[in-house]
Amino acid sequence: MGRKVYVVGVGMTKFEKPGAKDWDYPDMAREAGTKALEDAGLSIDDIEQAAVGYCYGDSTTGQRAFYELGHPGIPIYNVNNNCSTGSTALFMAKQFVEGGLAECTMALGFEKMEKGSLGIKYTDRTNPMDKHFQVMVEARGFAKAPPAPQMFGNAGREHMEKYGTTPEQFAKIGWKNHKHSVNNPYSQFQDEYSLEDILAAPMVYEPLTKLQCCPTSDGAGAAILASEDFVRKHGLEGQAVEVLGQAMTTDYDSSFDEKSMMKMVGYDMTKNAARKVYEQSGVGPEQVDVVELHDCFSANEMITYEGLGLCPEGKAGEFVDSGAQTYGGQVVVNPSGGLISKGHPLGATGLAQCAELNWQLRGEADARQVDGAKVALQHNLGLGGAAVVTLYRKMDVA
Repeated sequence: MGRKVYVVGVGMTKFEKPGAKDWDYPDMAREAGTKALEDAGLSIDDIEQAAVGYCYGDSTTGQRAFYELGHPGIPIYNVNNNCSTGSTALFMAKQFVEGGLAECTMALGFEKMEKGSLGIKYTDRTNPMDKHFQVMVEARGFAKAPPAPQMFGNAGREHMEKYGTTPEQFAKIGWKNHKHSVNNPYSQFQDEYSLEDILAAPMVYEPLTKLQCCPTSDGAGAAILASEDFVRKHGLEGQAVEVLGQAMTTDYDSSFDEKSMMKMVGYDMTKNAARKVYEQSGVGPEQVDVVELHDCFSANEMITYEGLGLCPEGKAGEFVDSGAQTYGGQVVVNPSGGLISKGHPLGATGLAQCAELNWQLRGEADARQVDGAKVALQHNLGLGGAAVVTLYRKMDVA
């Protein structure tokens, strides 16, 4: 481990349905980046390096987006790691500070998406997820359903077969996250539904109904990271949030060799990243107060409870039934509404999670504030694959 690293400013746009608003990715990036700079009370000239994440765009789209904030001539890295792109940019920006290569960096992420389910852009070359598809086809076949919900839905089915989890328990996750989003002005959807509404929504791929699946979205997020010396020099102790631990993992042999759908969609990546973060920080999952985790589908939130150690393996269904993962329970998971309700602009998601958790630890989350939140955990996952887990705590100014 190198130097301590702190998040000193965050910003994001409201997430929108693709095409619902007349804006382009430079507009999104400008809004999120400007908010982060204003939050930290810094100028673009304070930023020494930047990592800019997006999945859909031509080369140097990152520069074009960042140039909305100024032209400081600094290194700008274009980052693409599927759905974990935003937190990959965060991981990179943090490493620059941690390794002593910079005193202050920015992670910026955005996405301008097309409507409908995700598709393949390049059909004249090897699909980067061909190994994952092969596991699914051999284990479960291929149905007439969009690939992503099929993969995660099959992981949910495996959990049901192994542990007796029920469709109602998956639906309760969708119900919870939509309910949380009512209090989030940044959320794409702010509608509350009954559990019956969640279960009765159109079936995408059993057990996943439409209200248990994240939408495509437009939007952006940003975070500014700094060293302890920089924090003290600029008087940012009052809002600085320490990155206590952070780890990125990619696929293991088990993703492919064990013909497990749960492992194919990232269970072992999540479990190992979380283990590394707990070891780095000396903090355990029982000490976490608030979590933003990658609920692209309710099935992924279910298995991720176990991967992060929030409950024992096989007990996620009971964890849900007990209300342990919402206000008044053991830990509040996805107070923002999560991907299911807040939205999922791929390059922005990890940075929106970061923003939410910083607001929670600073006591600035308004109606969705988790009482007494002191330790926060972030989980961002991309198939193909990469998982980033980050642990945060408010800076000790004593």
